[in-house]
Amino acid sequence: MSAKAIYEAKGKELLNKFLKDTAVGNRVATVTEDVTWSTLAQEHPWLLTEKLVVKPDQLIKRRGKLGLIKAGTDLEGAKEWLSHKLGKDFQIGAARGKLRNFVIEPFITHTQDEEFYVCIYSHRHADSILFHHEGGVDIGDVDAKAVKLEVPVGEDLTTEAITSTLLVNVPAAAHSVLTAFLLALYEAYKDLHFTYLEINPLVFTGGKIYILDLAAKIDQCAEYLCKAKWGEMSFPPPFGRDALPEEAYIADLDAKSGASLKLTILNKKGRIWTMVAGGGASVIFADTICDLGGAPELANYGEYSGAPSEQQTYEYAKTILGLMTQETHPDGKILIVGGGIANFTNVAATFKGIVRALREFQQQLIETKTSIYVRRAGPNYQEGLRIMRELGNTLGVSIHVFGPETHMTSIVSMALGKREIPDNPKPMQTTANFLLPTGGVVQQSPSSSRRSSVVEGRSPSKSSDSVGGTTQKSTTQGNTGPLFTYKTKSIIWGMQQRAVQGMLDFDYVCSRKEPSVVAMIYPFTGDHKQKFYWGHKEILVPVYKSMADAMAKHKEADVLVSFASLRSAYESTMETLNFPQIRTIAIIAEGIPENLTRNLVKKAIEKGVSIIGPATVGGVKPGCFKIGNTGGMLDNILASKLYRPGSVAYVSRSGGMSNELNNIMALNTNGVYEGVAIGGDRYPGTTFMDHILRYQDDPEVKMIVLLGEVGGTEEYHMINAMKEGRINKPVVAWCIGTCAKMFTSEVQFGHAGACANAESETADAKNKALKAAGAFVPRSFDELGTVVKEVYDSLVEDGIIIPQPEQAPPTVPMDFTWARELGLIRKPASFMTSICDERGQELLYAGIPITDIFKEDMGIGGVLSLLWFQRRLPKYATKFIEMCLMVTADHGPAVSGAHNTIVCARAGKDLVSCLASGLLTIGDRFGGALDAAAKQFSDAHLSKMIPMEFVNTMRKEGKLIMGIGHRVKSINNPDMRVVILKDYAKKNFPATPLLDYAIEVEKITTSKKPNLILNVDGFIGVAFVDLLTNCGCFTSEEAREFVDIGALNGLFVLGRSMGFIGHFLDQKRLKQGLYRHPWDDISYIMPETMGLMGDRTDHV
Repeated sequence: MSAKAIYEAKGKELLNKFLKDTAVGNRVATVTEDVTWSTLAQEHPWLLTEKLVVKPDQLIKRRGKLGLIKAGTDLEGAKEWLSHKLGKDFQIGAARGKLRNFVIEPFITHTQDEEFYVCIYSHRHADSILFHHEGGVDIGDVDAKAVKLEVPVGEDLTTEAITSTLLVNVPAAAHSVLTAFLLALYEAYKDLHFTYLEINPLVFTGGKIYILDLAAKIDQCAEYLCKAKWGEMSFPPPFGRDALPEEAYIADLDAKSGASLKLTILNKKGRIWTMVAGGGASVIFADTICDLGGAPELANYGEYSGAPSEQQTYEYAKTILGLMTQETHPDGKILIVGGGIANFTNVAATFKGIVRALREFQQQLIETKTSIYVRRAGPNYQEGLRIMRELGNTLGVSIHVFGPETHMTSIVSMALGKREIPDNPKPMQTTANFLLPTGGVVQQSPSSSRRSSVVEGRSPSKSSDSVGGTTQKSTTQGNTGPLFTYKTKSIIWGMQQRAVQGMLDFDYVCSRKEPSVVAMIYPFTGDHKQKFYWGHKEILVPVYKSMADAMAKHKEADVLVSFASLRSAYESTMETLNFPQIRTIAIIAEGIPENLTRNLVKKAIEKGVSIIGPATVGGVKPGCFKIGNTGGMLDNILASKLYRPGSVAYVSRSGGMSNELNNIMALNTNGVYEGVAIGGDRYPGTTFMDHILRYQDDPEVKMIVLLGEVGGTEEYHMINAMKEGRINKPVVAWCIGTCAKMFTSEVQFGHAGACANAESETADAKNKALKAAGAFVPRSFDELGTVVKEVYDSLVEDGIIIPQPEQAPPTVPMDFTWARELGLIRKPASFMTSICDERGQELLYAGIPITDIFKEDMGIGGVLSLLWFQRRLPKYATKFIEMCLMVTADHGPAVSGAHNTIVCARAGKDLVSCLASGLLTIGDRFGGALDAAAKQFSDAHLSKMIPMEFVNTMRKEGKLIMGIGHRVKSINNPDMRVVILKDYAKKNFPATPLLDYAIEVEKITTSKKPNLILNVDGFIGVAFVDLLTNCGCFTSEEAREFVDIGALNGLFVLGRSMGFIGHFLDQKRLKQGLYRHPWDDISYIMPETMGLMGDRTDHV
């Protein structure tokens, strides 16, 4: 999610709607390869009468210089010109692609001196408006020529500012019209959430303004705010890279998911394909591939992150594998399944999706001679790596699998033959080891003591050798001391039990005396308490509906961690900023519209509050406090030694890479002192320098690590500070995104801010400048750990860092749920089920996916066959089930069940109560005879008792024959329901022995009394026994069991429920009042004589 370029035609359409009468409306006809000229002319009659301009609408810059504009022609001339351009290949710099999309507009006759230039673009603290009195193709260096006006965030553009600044070189006669236009243009820019809008030329002729050429970017994250204003919005791919249907499919998955799924195809014929978890990690893997010479063969860029489900990961992997295996390569294909150490994504779940896809493409992978290299870590990574290794034994292609013991990008150099593949990589301690006092904790690298550098509230002070400077001050203006101490208290916004428990477990292993979480805010429920674990015991954390209540009752809290969604994060954060007690806010949500984020940043600066995020996992101060899911599971916290402070402080944009940095520091130094991921969005609440200056001024920090990235200029503030001497501690720095120079078209990386708009913003330029300023810069991320170790070792050698002996932290029991997930324990289930499974991506009925049920048109009878009988019964059987439901649906309002339902409905009761009232009347006397009839007739038939003998036996025993007899119907007035069902059974059932037997019984009973017929209950009972016994799907024992457990009565209950609901709705629709039974329909028999009541009747 980021600022996305839009079609020129779409940009002009938006301006037409919102500029009103300040400019002449744009008339645009779009031409594509499937154009029908006659239809186009009918839709746009002006094409036939006016001079025209034709140009491509494909994000191509300097179209005039490239000869891609045809001006002053008529429609026939436009057709002729397009015949040589439309659908043809064209080379623009290094990019080659087809010209597929053109626009035709009316040609506006004007002179050169009537052309102007205007551009609006956004940055952290303001919107910049560039204006030049000379526009057109020869404008040249706009930044040097144009006048600039800065409009601070939250302020309005004024008429005075326009006339005194922007229009100083414009004739006075044009001032009023241009001023009105610029005011309206800026309002539209803000309201529609543009991030960039350039008009060149803007023409003022004949007293009117015309927009000729336009380029624009819009904040895609603002769609939920602007959907009605935007209308349908599509984002064109950069020229030279056609949008593939697979990319559109992944974009659609991404839009429907809370996770992040991205895919860009760079070279469909490429040999090297990636499937990388995490926005930052995806860039680093692409960097490393390019740095090692693999750029020409890199086929794709993409990422999956944010805890996608197994099914989502399967769909993502299947899409990539489908593309990868379309063509072979003489050297075989390489698939990199990489990622850092996840904070909260269940690695095993995502890997199960990938494994499913790999199995599905097994033959294609063999044919394309694919080699697979895997490196991943995080929650449940051991299970994920295990199933991946097991797959390697059966897949038929080589799979090399590594965990956190291996540097993240080492698999790239292995895949490209730059590094040997180890036979038996040394495994790290497993997840379960944190149960043991020393399990998975003690490592050989020296570490600091448990309590150094965690003194509460220490005022900020410069290290002894600090030198003052004039570099940029912290944007938080005053909050330059420690953000967190070992007594920090926080409030959590959102019902995030897993994150809160993780924070409490971290507190416990850090030997904090009290939990860091004092309350939660959740506005969707009333005040209550949530149960959590503090070590071995349970504690209650209050949850408040109102933020004001939470703040008032917990004044000691000075940190708020917000898990609010992107739609509610802005409002909840603005509310938080009204409470002076809060000094730090962490915003986890990704995709908050940039205009809203800038408002947050402005207010936070005014209030002196530090904001970490948006789009972050947070940060961690070992031994003190961690935000949310930072650091991942407890095993990783222990392995990375985050339970006590080290000597290295880092800052990164990427939340996922922050965990990887924790691991790198643990393997190569005495650990992390503090680490912050400022967030991947374009405008993070705090900047690199806000945190680096704190690190510089903290004497416990001995070295600083910066993981920057392509895009923006933040790193240059640190470069200037290093040159001035304001920062003089050792700095190890690396900016990711070096691969961007290898691409022939623009690629938007995983973070919204990771896009260079100038040469100085490229990763290469930043790395070069950092090195020149004195930072330790590795040749690639692959060598980052090595450089960190070299700097650390030198500090130890110089006595600046004095290693301390390691101390084991307290043990924390593993949660039952997670232990079961890891397969460490087992517990008998409270329930068992064999008919339905809703746990996966798709609902299963008796093992059949719900989509298959609809594809095969199984109907309600098919669904019942699966849920009741766990079989896919034959079509005639499912049809019979549906017929039974139809004939038992209702039998009028007079029967007891319907009567009860009606009385209950008229008493004003709800649907469920009324339905229950009717259902409770079902029994042997009403509708519940199906099972009993089936049992009686089956027993008689199986015992070889002839029908006459059966009738006589029942009479002697004084028992009714269930399923025989009807109050209204008789042999002379047959029940048509039975007639219909009987005809169907005779025609379609393989055999009907029990039905035949029941018909013989009916002949005997009706000879005595004509209404002793086989009624609908009896018929369904005996016919269903025939169906179960003779359809070939059940044994006789299974068929009998279904009768014994009440399955047949279920047919009547389900069928009649439809009728009862109908009666309920009917009474409500008719608005019938409370029912009272009439007196004249009741026979009152009261004891009226003394003899009936006894001698003392008068005293009663």
